[in-house]
Amino acid sequence: MKRFSFRLFAFRMALGAVGAAVVLAANASARTARPMRATNRDAAALATSPAATSPDQVIQWNRILLGILRTPGAQPPTIHPTRSMAILHAAVYDAVNAIAKTNAPYLVDLGAPRHASEPAAAAAAAHAVLVRLYPNEAAALDADLAVSLSQVPDGKAKDQGVRVGEEAAAAILTLRSDDRSAAAPITFVPGSNPGDYQLTPPGFLQPVFTHWPFVQPFALRSANQFRPPPPPPVTSPTYTDSFDEVKSLGVAGSTTRTDDQTQIARFWGAPIQNYWNEIAQTAALAHGTTLVQNARLFALLDLSVADSVIAFYDAKYTYHFWRPITAIRAADNDGNPATAGDPNWTPFSSTALDPSYPGAHAVVSAAGADVLSRVFGNANERFAVTSELLPGVERTFTSFSDAADEASVSRIYAGQHFRFDQVAGEQLGRQIADYVTTNFLLPHGRG
Repeated sequence: MKRFSFRLFAFRMALGAVGAAVVLAANASARTARPMRATNRDAAALATSPAATSPDQVIQWNRILLGILRTPGAQPPTIHPTRSMAILHAAVYDAVNAIAKTNAPYLVDLGAPRHASEPAAAAAAAHAVLVRLYPNEAAALDADLAVSLSQVPDGKAKDQGVRVGEEAAAAILTLRSDDRSAAAPITFVPGSNPGDYQLTPPGFLQPVFTHWPFVQPFALRSANQFRPPPPPPVTSPTYTDSFDEVKSLGVAGSTTRTDDQTQIARFWGAPIQNYWNEIAQTAALAHGTTLVQNARLFALLDLSVADSVIAFYDAKYTYHFWRPITAIRAADNDGNPATAGDPNWTPFSSTALDPSYPGAHAVVSAAGADVLSRVFGNANERFAVTSELLPGVERTFTSFSDAADEASVSRIYAGQHFRFDQVAGEQLGRQIADYVTTNFLLPHGRG
């Protein structure tokens, strides 16, 4: 084992919590207040969990991955980071569950000894995955593993746990070794009709992840399993209403966007999957969930989020619908007499490099909120979210769905999306999360 530094480990853990970090808004006494309403058997079980005193290995390694993803140049530009999240937590889940034997495995039942160390298995699985996915981070990850394993008593149980973790990681990595994520992006050729996606200013660059619709999903049968219907025609009233809304609220220097809406637009501008992983961290710590429960929680979350990304890219590159900046600047020639063009219209934030429909923030946020609501319930969940883009600012919510709604509408305020992009995205995200949570990682005896 290489020498390790507790200072290095602490720094990497802190980096994972920086930025779009989530913090509890309530103080310690609020954690013991009236328990939230349980909406399913998962929530009822969690209501009796003991309070957590510190992050377990699942949360620690989730933070380590977030720290890597925030390191410039660490993530390959043509591989979506949600793939790493899903692989990490699928491996950790199968490793821990092989010992706990409480739920169906994601991929393989390893037949682990019941007395093997679950923390050692989680750490070893996470380390093996991340070293493979981020080989340039190997030295730091080795140090992270050393610190993690120093928290586990030496002995046979620890050694068995490490072996189980490494086996789980190897199985998941083998499964994903030919999932088509390494394919070269496909050159996009814009159409010429009103509504067709065009390369957007200021750089007029190629759209990103054009190959991602062809990546093998983690749980869905296919990328198009829940593909939404087409966006509304550009001559329809629905389109016109959404056009007028984003034209007014989403323009730089808008006189109709409130100060709070402006803050919302800025606040949610970081990678949306990071927020939801950190919201899950906050919820897990607040509810005192166990390592076994957290392994399942983060696996359900990140399998859902990863498949949400595959699914929304399938829809984006099926419909290749134009972004508001293109639509508003070209409105005088869109065939809709009710839309008025503005050749100088500029969105509040720079336009993302992919087609508009459906909205990515809407899909991922709806999926994340749905998973967390199914596990914890959706009532009396008071928490605050912070953003790496607005240091020192917190936004407080009383339910996961409230946070998802705000994250979704933020993209209208930012001038990125039409309202119908977000409505379709929210529906898609909920469908995916519902499918994952009702078909995968089920407790024994429940399907």
